[in-house]
Amino acid sequence: MLPVPYRVQRRRQESHDTFTLELSRSGSAPGLEFAPGQFNMLYAFGAGEVPISISGDPARPDVIAHTTRVVGGVTRVLSRLRRGGTVGLRGPFGNGWPLEQSRGRDVVIVAGGIGLAPLRALLYALTANRGRFARIALVYGARTPEDVLFGAELERWRTSADVEIAVTVDRATESWAGRVGVVTALLRRLSFDPANAVGMICGPEVMMRYAAAELLSRGVAPDSIFLSIERNMKCAVGHCGHCLFGPLFICRDGPVFPYERVETTLRVAEL
Repeated sequence: MLPVPYRVQRRRQESHDTFTLELSRSGSAPGLEFAPGQFNMLYAFGAGEVPISISGDPARPDVIAHTTRVVGGVTRVLSRLRRGGTVGLRGPFGNGWPLEQSRGRDVVIVAGGIGLAPLRALLYALTANRGRFARIALVYGARTPEDVLFGAELERWRTSADVEIAVTVDRATESWAGRVGVVTALLRRLSFDPANAVGMICGPEVMMRYAAAELLSRGVAPDSIFLSIERNMKCAVGHCGHCLFGPLFICRDGPVFPYERVETTLRVAEL
């Protein structure tokens, strides 16, 4: 429950409202091993604490990256930090994406907006062990071309790691030559083996519901579709009750859930 001090090694502005902090322990302290999909609690001194998924490379536990938007007082303070600044860190918490279950199978990844950040660590792990998986495909939707995250990495994964990547935006600009529309439209055009596929989805909950429905309609089994649900987490250990989601604690039982476990709860309005 006690935050450990971490230093900001690098700060990168990803878009007008989204940034990445790369953190490390001081001196010879050991790195933080984590599974793709887990999250940490970041404490901004004098402001408070927020849960943020780990968006860095699991093979580099000495550098812990977190990507988030400025959405409140704590993230606003975090966004003002620069190299050498101090952050309190607790974690890692929660479970991760089902990498072992995905061996030898097609992996279909669906990301919406900032939801690409929790999936970035997954993509690092998949591409580092490319031979263990069949097809890897990412469909990604952003609000505008300026909101597309990790553009250089997306291109590198597309060209050197045999990852099929399709990006769409809600609103195009004059310079945008790519697709415009909802991310589920990209899923309909995607070729994969539904009987041997695993779907992994993160983004706005309405998008996740429609993406899961599209995968189901294509023949992907409900127990092979996974969602990352990240909201209302405060303590990270299932104590405070803020993230209670029906019978589940998101921080303790998630944030990655099989679709069949949360399907009914996701349909409850205003839960």
